Amino acid sequence: MKAIVSNKYGSAEDLELKEVEKPIPQDNQVLVKIHAASLNYGNLVLLKGKPFLARFAFGLLRPKYPIPGGDIAGTIEAVGRDIKKMKAGDEVFGDLSGCGWGGFAEYVSVPEHVLALKPVNSTFEQAAAVPMAGVTAIQGLRNKGKIQSGQKVLINGASGGVGLAAVQIAKSYGAEVTGVCSTRNIDILRSSGADHVIDYTKEDFTQKPQRYDLILGVNGYQPISAYKRALSPNGIYVMIGGSGAQLTQAMVFGPWTSLFGSKKMGNMLQRPNQEDLLYLSDLLKDGQLKPTIDRCYTLSEVPEAFRYFDGGHARGKVVITM
Repeated sequence: MKAIVSNKYGSAEDLELKEVEKPIPQDNQVLVKIHAASLNYGNLVLLKGKPFLARFAFGLLRPKYPIPGGDIAGTIEAVGRDIKKMKAGDEVFGDLSGCGWGGFAEYVSVPEHVLALKPVNSTFEQAAAVPMAGVTAIQGLRNKGKIQSGQKVLINGASGGVGLAAVQIAKSYGAEVTGVCSTRNIDILRSSGADHVIDYTKEDFTQKPQRYDLILGVNGYQPISAYKRALSPNGIYVMIGGSGAQLTQAMVFGPWTSLFGSKKMGNMLQRPNQEDLLYLSDLLKDGQLKPTIDRCYTLSEVPEAFRYFDGGHARGKVVITM
């Protein structure tokens, strides 16, 4: 089969399209013929080996997982003898980041618990755009942010994959959602259901009088003190993306602020699980979650896709089609 392979940390130029051995599913695995995959921030970490601490998980000197790619959608071609729920012919989607990656290939063998059935009303490309971004948004809003109906929620960095998913998921909870983005992304954010849109090139939401019950920091460069100022008295700030300085502040000063005040400040690390995938599947089925796909590339164009994604200006998701 064909696959994108990276045997050293570096840049998009180090990614190669190669013929590799087609995997054979073990007793507890299913063999998936991949139709589409998508890029996420974790793909860049796996490519570059940065930040350095990530190498303790991905391989200290060279990538432990030579075939990148986490989010996939495809069709089950074969199942191991211990598989009870899924069968050949099932259309599925999932996040492989917790079981060895390998999504930028024509086939992959994985445990069935990392997959969920793809809704019939979603294309493979749409389904592949959802898992990691959607689960991150769910866990940030629900698990860490304790979102409630009627709350005022702000998503900073709302035009990327996680941000657009977060806007729609927050709306599904009955929240009043404000999205922060650049001028060129205002229309796409409004079409995704945001009640209010702030253009960060013209306004600084941390300087406005409006206060928010929950702020999800997907991107941006504001110091944690600015986020604190924008929170309501019992508000919660969850940092899931942004600059290195922001991450440091959220990890070091967030717990201290939370301990001695009513406002809660912290960060979150996404953890893939099938329960959240099933929740996303229901949102897709009901039309409450509609993935936005910026660009599609073929498997041979993955290096170009990485260069575009690394530029930081993707509106929604970058998808790979097989």
